[in-house]
Amino acid sequence: MPATPPARPRVLYVTDLTYPARGRRYCDEDIALTSRLREDFDLALCHPLDAAALMDGFDAVVVRNSGPVLGRQKEYDVFRERALRSGTRVYNQLSGRADMAGKQYLLDLSAAGFPVIPTVDRVEDLDRLPRTDRYVVKPKLGADSIGLEIVTADRLPALADGKVLVQPCVDFSYEVSFYFVDHDFQYALYAPDTEQRWQLAPYELAPGDLEFAQRFIDWNTIDHGIQRVDACRTRDGRLLLVELEDLNPYLSLDALGDPERDAFVAALKASLHRFVRTSPPRGE
Repeated sequence: MPATPPARPRVLYVTDLTYPARGRRYCDEDIALTSRLREDFDLALCHPLDAAALMDGFDAVVVRNSGPVLGRQKEYDVFRERALRSGTRVYNQLSGRADMAGKQYLLDLSAAGFPVIPTVDRVEDLDRLPRTDRYVVKPKLGADSIGLEIVTADRLPALADGKVLVQPCVDFSYEVSFYFVDHDFQYALYAPDTEQRWQLAPYELAPGDLEFAQRFIDWNTIDHGIQRVDACRTRDGRLLLVELEDLNPYLSLDALGDPERDAFVAALKASLHRFVRTSPPRGE
């Protein structure tokens, strides 16, 4: 008798195809990416609000371009708690301590001397920031620039109440993003025009760039997943971390050439295959 072919892993792919992301088309990226993942996996798409109810029937849940969780925080908390309780494999792993857990990590990394934009949250710590004409104030539980303000120094005492982050408004040459699957670097893209954050082009690594980005990946507590290290190049040539996106980073795959895109998809498939072979996580 012919051998029974091995069962293909079943993956639930969480995405909000209708989310109106500024300067990006989530739906295009996820339609293209899922078409490639179907080559290796039995795959179904679902909206973030349906994930908790559907996830038990799958070997892994892949959270991709699902939009900010701020508008549905209660539902996301239910999804997260249920996944941890049941041992559901969620990709990215729910153990991340960067954007997945809010913006507290920027305070922690700044205090620990990592190369990040200087960040404080209290009035008594404002003197730790370099003096400048303008400051960025944003919620600790923020995403996609929601709630971000640029203010003058005289407004800071009334705003720095422990619920927001305060940073100097940095004069930079460009923003650059480094993309990783698990702990492995895949590609880098940058925005040559500082006014067009999502008009990206391939970026050629300069000396020290990869070491800079890898330091944050190694600091984080995710073994399986996609992470994006966003940084800015200051006028004096330094890189400073803007954010470490470890929940559902947009990948800007349309900015890559075919060979680079194929290499990323291959790395993602290999990572997912490894992930579904692991024992279900408990209490991440």
